[in-house]
Amino acid sequence: MSGRREPYRTQSFKPPPDPIPAYAPAGGGWEELPFFDDALRAMAKKAQEFVAREIAPLAATDETAVEDNAREYVLRLANGGWLKHAVRGEIRACALLRYHLARASALADAMFAMQGLGAIPILVGGTEAQKKAWLPKIEDGAIAAFALTEENAGSDPAGMQLKAAKVDDFFRLDGEKTFISNAGIAEVITVFARTAPGDRDAFTAFIVKGDSKRLKSRPIDVISPHPIGTLTFDSVDVKDSERLSGVGDGLRIAFATLDRFRPTVGAAACGMARRALEESVARTKARQQFGKPLAAFQGIQFMLADMATELSAAEMLVARAAWEADRGGNGLKVAAAMSKRFATDHAHAVIDRAVQIHGGLGVTRGSIVERLYRDVRALRIYEGTSEIQRLVISRELTK
Repeated sequence: MSGRREPYRTQSFKPPPDPIPAYAPAGGGWEELPFFDDALRAMAKKAQEFVAREIAPLAATDETAVEDNAREYVLRLANGGWLKHAVRGEIRACALLRYHLARASALADAMFAMQGLGAIPILVGGTEAQKKAWLPKIEDGAIAAFALTEENAGSDPAGMQLKAAKVDDFFRLDGEKTFISNAGIAEVITVFARTAPGDRDAFTAFIVKGDSKRLKSRPIDVISPHPIGTLTFDSVDVKDSERLSGVGDGLRIAFATLDRFRPTVGAAACGMARRALEESVARTKARQQFGKPLAAFQGIQFMLADMATELSAAEMLVARAAWEADRGGNGLKVAAAMSKRFATDHAHAVIDRAVQIHGGLGVTRGSIVERLYRDVRALRIYEGTSEIQRLVISRELTK
């Protein structure tokens, strides 16, 4: 695969009735935090312009054309040169981009995130030949996936049962993965499998082609539009040359990937929360009750103050964690866990208040805050639940 591909053609769509409002608080946006340099700040400005021009107009059809839009978003991100940040593991750049993507479309944000999750295991555990073979393809828009979760191995990945048996110069994969983003549309999948029965640490990572023989998928319907499903491996053969690192290195690669990319989940949550706060401020100024705008009521003022404060704290934690990821600091594991836990939990709380402020409109299907309420919920679960993040933090404190 070479060069940029033509955009995937979807059905015609209408621009959303509420384009992304410009956000320019005193002192600039969150990219003005000291963890970002001038080059990253300039990139963030371009990202916001890109999202407003290329992503927001398509977002109105996210729920009616999920797979079409998913493919289109990946190609627009590739053609805009944005996927290089995910493929190179540039976490602060990824965080800034996810922040703006999530303000407009949770689907676009998820598609960008999966390019990172699919690429980073190759970056972490791949040979030079594997990197040259696969990373340019992902950067050019080959849809990626990260297959770790199983029905009985979510928060406990060491409980995985997908087995990889060595046969001559290849491995034969049998079993299932579930809740896998891009199941059914991915062209390259990083798969983690058990290579020694009964050993909780004997797992290995593989690069699997999405069109492999005897690999099947079935979709899962979730509350926020997203191509996600179950992958069934029925004696799927993978060459030994597509094994990442050594046999038994799978969990190391998986955890290194999650630790590194986890701050960007918090960034997406902050982007959603920022959109909810903006919508709420506008609503309280426009909505009249008892002869005056909602913004004049102290109870509403307190809600807005708490929303803004919690969001600012979350943005600071996320920026610091992304900085740790880029510099390779020893504090990454704790910083990533703190940022993911705090940002996703508090983004959910911010958006819940936004729904309350909007009243009946807040629970009306299709309104911005109603959509955000559904979009943000999964962030407290995937890439490690809030409870798992608390365990990570406490274990690092007490080990």
